[in-house]
Amino acid sequence: MEFLYFIIVGAIAGWLAGQVMKGGGYGLISNIILGIVGAVVGGWLFGILGLKSTGSLIGSILVSMVGAIVVIYIARLLKR
Repeated sequence: MEFLYFIIVGAIAGWLAGQVMKGGGYGLISNIILGIVGAVVGGWLFGILGLKSTGSLIGSILVSMVGAIVVIYIARLLKR
């Protein structure tokens, strides 16, 4: 059941990050991967800052989305 939770949160966070970064999303599979990578990066960044997610669905999506935005930003810098 946790695996399905990660996929759903990853897909939503990846899609939201694509919308925020004016990319319009990258497709379902890419959004899921981006969201999962974003969750790892977001969790790490929030940990460094001393912030914690409450473990709720909205908190998980928010942390994942912030991480995915950072990943998109870095990827775009490297693409140039």
